[in-house]
Amino acid sequence: MKAVPKHYYLFSLILLIVLWGCRGELDPEPQITEPETAKKTYQNMVVGYSQIGAESEWRTGNTASIQKAAENLGVELIFSDAQQKQENQIKAIRTFIAQQVDVIGVSPIVETGWESVFQEAKDAGIPIILVDRRADVPEDLYATYIGSDFVEEGRKAARVMADLLDGKGNIVELVGTVDSAPANDRYTGFREILLDYPEMKIIASESADFTRAKGQEVMQEFLEQYGDQIDALYAHNDDSAIGAIRAIEDYGLRPGKDIIIVSIDAIRDAFQAMIDGKLNATVECNPLLGPTFFDVAYKVVNEEYVPKWIPSQESIYFPDDAAEILPTRKY
Repeated sequence: MKAVPKHYYLFSLILLIVLWGCRGELDPEPQITEPETAKKTYQNMVVGYSQIGAESEWRTGNTASIQKAAENLGVELIFSDAQQKQENQIKAIRTFIAQQVDVIGVSPIVETGWESVFQEAKDAGIPIILVDRRADVPEDLYATYIGSDFVEEGRKAARVMADLLDGKGNIVELVGTVDSAPANDRYTGFREILLDYPEMKIIASESADFTRAKGQEVMQEFLEQYGDQIDALYAHNDDSAIGAIRAIEDYGLRPGKDIIIVSIDAIRDAFQAMIDGKLNATVECNPLLGPTFFDVAYKVVNEEYVPKWIPSQESIYFPDDAAEILPTRKY
């Protein structure tokens, strides 16, 4: 048997290496990639929304803005009216969690008592957006807050009041819903400014719960107790101020003249009251938050960045411009 030359083995080894290398280039190992998660669209997004109720014209306008924006965008909106009860809001949020909605919007009736149910939503992977009112919870339990700077609204009202009273006078105050964010902050902001006006004093302060009926009732009590000692009224919202106007007229005084009135919200009826000479100023608090809410909800659901607070842009209105502005008001 003839011996195989050594160079033959060397040649065969080189050939095998080349062929194996070519195979690697022509037939690479398949690369495993994670599939991209499809973005949510408005049309396949499900939103749960817990509204406080319908305590005022402001709230009615806020609800209409949320519902109209959902309709325009094609969003499936599951809407719950809490009828002024926090327990109803908590129940609604738990129902939204069970329904596995994509995001929850809530206008908390009061600031406290939310941590447990917000934690439940977080554990279920459902982000919460606070709308109009804040909740006293850790920041990691909600995605963002959309709404006003209520402390600044109180400051604005006090500055206007100081101008109208020339820095001197007795003031009665109609506070909003006890423990609600706007009531707490409007109370605080107003008093911050009064520190600079020692001759302006709040002689009585009581909750009117943001309603006309309660505003009328409480103002009647103030008038019975203090009568013509009252120089001015600071109302935490226009509805309670309008109720107070009725009480002032029933008492035989002229609202806007005998008693200066400054309130907050800038609803249509406040403009009419200014036209009628019964209200001296209203500080705007914008309820038309629907488009912003759904824009933010889309970003949150798709894990896009949103700031922790998205403030509203707002003004102060006076009787001189009320007739011109009224026809343009949407709430």
